Amino acid sequence: MQGRYASAKQMKRAARQTRKLKTYLGRLTRDIQRKATSIDGALATLLERSQRLLKQQRKDKNKLYSIHEPDVRCIAKGKIHKRYEFGSKASFITTSKDNWVVSAQSLDNPYDGHTLGSALKHVTELTGITPQDAYCDMGYRGHGLKGDTKIHLVGKIPKTATKSLRKWMKRRAAVEPIIGHLKSDYRLNRNHLNGQAGDRANVVLAAAAYNMAKLLAWFYCAKSLRQKIEAFICRFSFNRNNQCEFFA
Repeated sequence: MQGRYASAKQMKRAARQTRKLKTYLGRLTRDIQRKATSIDGALATLLERSQRLLKQQRKDKNKLYSIHEPDVRCIAKGKIHKRYEFGSKASFITTSKDNWVVSAQSLDNPYDGHTLGSALKHVTELTGITPQDAYCDMGYRGHGLKGDTKIHLVGKIPKTATKSLRKWMKRRAAVEPIIGHLKSDYRLNRNHLNGQAGDRANVVLAAAAYNMAKLLAWFYCAKSLRQKIEAFICRFSFNRNNQCEFFA
């Protein structure tokens, strides 16, 4: 009922239900502590988290949002239909031309600008190439990054921008549907693996599956194109036995 009252903006009733739930949890926790002969292992972990849940206040940092996943964070989205999301952030870097995912990292809940340096370093470690230019949205303002990579923040394109720069700044939006496909097609939207290690594995596996599907599609197109070329050549290249000659 607490969630229903809060959704209906009936905050006094929602607060009353919250107090009732905390009372139930406190009574149950104290009852277990009195009657349990030994508290260790999973039971000790649950009791510790229940105490943490009872003591935390609204403005505390690193609050507990989930009993089975204590590392879940509240991420402010700033959207009308979805003000907050609960989980962890993920960082992706894609190539500007062909949309290959060249970096995928699972993060806690840092400011986006503070993740740019580690993401670019990750690209260099994986590919052996240092990107010359990086095109980011305005969420990366204040990154303070100094290095060989030139950072372009894509907001309002300046009038003095060259034709090439305008082209690549407009290409930054191509990463948005890639993230959408990673969420909907490759199970990035909801993680079923446990802990922070599970978060990291889920992000890396989703990016690997996306690249693999892209590579298989390229192989299929190449095979289809080869068959069409062979069929075209077959129309004009016959030997004396009326057999088509194929070329490897």
